[in-house]
Amino acid sequence: MPRDMGNVERLHLDEVETDQAPFAVADLVSDAPVQEPPADIGAALKAAREARGLSLREVADATRIRQSYVEALEAMRLEELPSRPFTIGYVRAYAALLGMDAAAAVARFKADAPDESAELREPVGVRRERDPRLGLIFAGGLLVVGAILLWNVAQRAIAKDAPPPQIAPPAASTQVQAHANNSQVALGAPLPAPVESTTPEPYKTPGLDDAAANGGSVDAAKAAAKAREEAAARAGIVDPAHQIQVGAPFKPRGAMLGAAPGEGSGVVLQARKAATLVVRGVDGQVYFARALTAGDAYRAPRTPGLIADVSDPMVFEVYYGGALVSHLPSASTALGKLVPAPKAAPAPAVAQAAPAPQ
Repeated sequence: MPRDMGNVERLHLDEVETDQAPFAVADLVSDAPVQEPPADIGAALKAAREARGLSLREVADATRIRQSYVEALEAMRLEELPSRPFTIGYVRAYAALLGMDAAAAVARFKADAPDESAELREPVGVRRERDPRLGLIFAGGLLVVGAILLWNVAQRAIAKDAPPPQIAPPAASTQVQAHANNSQVALGAPLPAPVESTTPEPYKTPGLDDAAANGGSVDAAKAAAKAREEAAARAGIVDPAHQIQVGAPFKPRGAMLGAAPGEGSGVVLQARKAATLVVRGVDGQVYFARALTAGDAYRAPRTPGLIADVSDPMVFEVYYGGALVSHLPSASTALGKLVPAPKAAPAPAVAQAAPAPQ
C-alpha cells in the first residue's frame, strides 16, 4: 500500500552524484607531526621568526637591537639582557616586527619571568591584628604628658597671682641669730667694696714732674733726680724704686768670699737671694765663679778692669766703704764703675777788695 506523502515533492535520487569515492580511513591520518605550543615567549618569538624566514641579523637590523640580545631573548637567558624595562621594550618591538600582539607578548613575558624585586601583595581575606597593649601604652603616655603640662600651667598661674616678695632695706647693724646645732651666728653691717674695684690711680711718667719743674730740660731733670738720690743716701732713707736702705751698714749674713781683708777695693757685693756671680778680667780670664746663697758676699779685689756677670742684678746689693750704695745696675757691670767718684772740694771764696777812697 503506498504511503501518503502529502504535498512533498518526489525526491529525484537519481540526480545525486554517486560516482564520488568514499573517504578512506587512511586519509584521516596525516604524516605531518602535530606542533606543540611554545614553552615561553622566547620560543614563540623564535618560531614566528623562522616561520617568516627571517634571520637573527635581519631582526637585529630592523629593531635596532643587538643580535646577542635577540639570541638571549629567544633562549630566555635574562642574565645576559639589560635591565627589566629595556627587556620589556625589546619584547614589544620584536613582537610588533613579527605582526604579533605586542601587549599580549609583554603579558606573556611577565608571566614567564616574574619580577622578583616587586612587592608581594597582601593575601585577600586576611585581617591584620595588632597588639591591644600598644593602644593602652600610647594612651597612658598621653595622660602623663597632659598631666605635666597642666601642672606647669597651674604653677605659672599661682606664681603670677602671688604678690612680689618685700625686701627690707639693710640696717646699719643687723643681728641675726640662727639656732642650728645650738650655735648662734651674728651678721654685721655690709662691708664696703674692696680696693681692687675702685678706680686706679692715673699713671705718672717718671721724671715728668722734675722736667716740668725745671722748664722742660732733660738735663735739669736728671740733675734734680741725682741730687734727690744723694740727699736720700745721706739721710739713710729707703729707695722706693729698689726697696733698699741706702746708707745702711754692711752686715755679714753668710760666707765672705773674694779678696782678703785689707786687699779689696772697698766694693762688696752681697746677695739677698740665691744667684750666680762670675767675675772676669779684660782678657776674659775668670777670677771668680760661684753660685751664692742668700747672705753670701763677695769682696772685689783692686785688680782693674774686672767685670761682674750675675743672673739677676736686683738680687745683689752694692756696698762701698761699709755702707749700702745701691744694687747692681745691670747683669754685666764693671766693678770699677761701682766706686763712687770723689767729691770735689768747694773752691775758697775770694775776698773782694774794698774800693779805694776818692
